[in-house]
Amino acid sequence: MELIDIERSIIKKYRKQIWSPFIKAIKEFKLINDGDKVAVAISGGKDSLLLAKVIEELHKHSKVDFDVVYISMDPGYDPRNREQLEKNLAYLGIDGQIFDTDVFKIAEEVSKGEYPCYMCARMRRGNLYAKAQELGCNKIALGHHMNDVIETIMLNVLYAGKFNTMKPKLKAQNFENMELIRPFYYVKEEDIIKWRDHVELFALNCACTVTKSQEAYTRKMIKQMIAQMKENNPEVEMSILRSGENVNCDMVVGYQLHGQKHSFLEEFDDWVFKSFNPLHSRGCYRIFTSIIYWPPYFGKWVCKTRSARIFKRL
Repeated sequence: MELIDIERSIIKKYRKQIWSPFIKAIKEFKLINDGDKVAVAISGGKDSLLLAKVIEELHKHSKVDFDVVYISMDPGYDPRNREQLEKNLAYLGIDGQIFDTDVFKIAEEVSKGEYPCYMCARMRRGNLYAKAQELGCNKIALGHHMNDVIETIMLNVLYAGKFNTMKPKLKAQNFENMELIRPFYYVKEEDIIKWRDHVELFALNCACTVTKSQEAYTRKMIKQMIAQMKENNPEVEMSILRSGENVNCDMVVGYQLHGQKHSFLEEFDDWVFKSFNPLHSRGCYRIFTSIIYWPPYFGKWVCKTRSARIFKRL
């Protein structure tokens, strides 16, 4: 396919599925602003390659004055995958800078062959941050899409016993004035796959030389589980995504903020005082509705004694 047709497909054919949700995330989360210099990280997979083209189109047509560079790290690909990466960059007309590292080798040695993926991901990100900083960038864009976000939420809930999500942007811990952004926060993986097939792109899948014969089995199970739930509830993906925006801290037993753990007990006594304080109308209403609709929750003593006092004072 001709390059002009590839670029036009993003704006025209896949405007609703890719371009519009991309722009929505850019605006809603203020991911790219005037004066920014963004490094687009290209792994060679379908997500990062499309991200590079989408940001390239944004750079051409947006009123926002920002600069962009395209960087691709070779963590130790075998020659065939390295060649395919170079072909894909040329095919899409991306002027990418490829730099070499020994991430695969070091990750395998440090992890001693057991679960090297975590170590590899951290090292790859560190190398990307360093390269972006070297090029004078203040932001680095990754190709994580909506399905990555919801699968991460489910993985944390089901396998780690905690609620964590992927933020649309976050500040780098060890690199000053550097931010990581995820412009595909609202873009679905299935639409990226459709675009990839439409433009006849042979993107890399998992080019890891350490675990190339293995698949992320746990994430695969999560994908299958979500697909099954989607058959009965077509909006299940969006519901999981929105859960990261609608956390009600009043209804959790514990949470962590700025690295410190907190318990609901810290505010429990204060909540009870406000609830039964006749001058605290909101508290009275909260207890009033609780007594009316959920009397077993408070017990007989509260229902008979406290409710009578509240009714008299109201």
